[in-house]
Amino acid sequence: MKKLLRTYSLLIVVATVIISLDQFTKYIIRQNFELWTDVWAPWDWMLPYARIINVPNTGVAFGMFQGFGDIFSIVAIIVALVIIFYFPRVPQSDWSLRLAMSLQLSGALGNLIDRLTIGHVTDFISIGNFPVWNIADASITVGVAVLILGVWITEIEEKKKAKKQEIIQDTDPDLLEKA
Repeated sequence: MKKLLRTYSLLIVVATVIISLDQFTKYIIRQNFELWTDVWAPWDWMLPYARIINVPNTGVAFGMFQGFGDIFSIVAIIVALVIIFYFPRVPQSDWSLRLAMSLQLSGALGNLIDRLTIGHVTDFISIGNFPVWNIADASITVGVAVLILGVWITEIEEKKKAKKQEIIQDTDPDLLEKA
């Protein structure tokens, strides 16, 4: 049991923190803001640029594909199961993939909870003309960014390693065997 907990510790911690924050903020919004009508910004000058508003979303992140909530519930369940299955197979040293998977699982489950309990996702962060979003959407987006960054860093490191091997081989083939 300890090994299982250690294997999934990052996934559990990240998911617990993000899902809790996501559900708490959505609860506050649903309790204090009428759908589509109540708008809040800490300063009036922010209203055209940044505001809080309660917007129901039956689509996916950022309001895309409205009305397909049931399909996205199934997709979220499949994604969650794949991440839970694949996570222990990712080496501990691959921090970016492990963090990205944790963030993506957190976002998928945060929005899935809404779909299953109230029939839609509660979005509330509105910035400029960008679609309204929530903490779960942000978690998925940051997870994708971490994944891309991790792949890019790994690619750079592999190129440096290959270059180093090439230099060693070009200077003294015997050193390659020792390296």
